[in-house]
Amino acid sequence: MEYVAGAIIVVIVVSVVATYGLRRITVYEFERGLKYIRGKFRVVLPPGQYWYWPWFTAVRKLDVRPRFASITGQEVLSSDGVTLKVSLAANYEIEKPDVAINQVQDFQEAMHLQLQLALRQIIGSVDIDSLLATRDEMSKRLAEMTEVKARELGLRLISVGLKDIMFPGKLKEVFAQVVSARKEGLAALEKARGETAALRNLANAAKMIESNPGLMQLRMLQTFGGSSGNTLVLGLPAQTTAIPLKSGVPKSMEMPPQPPEES
Repeated sequence: MEYVAGAIIVVIVVSVVATYGLRRITVYEFERGLKYIRGKFRVVLPPGQYWYWPWFTAVRKLDVRPRFASITGQEVLSSDGVTLKVSLAANYEIEKPDVAINQVQDFQEAMHLQLQLALRQIIGSVDIDSLLATRDEMSKRLAEMTEVKARELGLRLISVGLKDIMFPGKLKEVFAQVVSARKEGLAALEKARGETAALRNLANAAKMIESNPGLMQLRMLQTFGGSSGNTLVLGLPAQTTAIPLKSGVPKSMEMPPQPPEES
């Protein structure tokens, strides 16, 4: 009986401990668990199910899926003294959960601040023309500057880029006039190129006719050959002859020979 009573007591104790002592936690695929024992960080738990004693152990779960940071309407002063409103978007993920949680109070706010500082530094070092001409390069520089800071926060920067660059109202009108003048200049340049090409062709044709006079008459025959009801008069050294261009033209339209001039 004593053994039976002892076994019953052991079973009861184990049941109470299992019910009120042990805790089970599930870390999902998109999460990581941070295990603390007596307040000290021990290990990062991968996805799975875990049992722990809540009396002296704590597990904190952290979502490690990619996050997005957006900065809209940030007023930045360029190097030539123009105030711009710049917007950017960044995509990052948690690479080291222990660093992101234990080293920084709020890693999202810290990342947002680093993006702002990098944006101000880059925009403040260039003028408006350089900014518009090298917009893609500015995004690359922004990524290079924030990537190092992101790793210090336990994060990995996936992408970052400038979304919008907004100018003051008067400056927009100036840029619109510049673009319009540029388009008009390109149109005038194309027109001048066409006229130059046409003149060059005419000059080449004139040289060919000068070296071969018969080409002029052949060209005239080709030109008037497509018309109807016309008579082409060619001046030859001995006489003037009328050549009908279409069949059926009456011979009365031919020019008669001229009488000799009286002395």
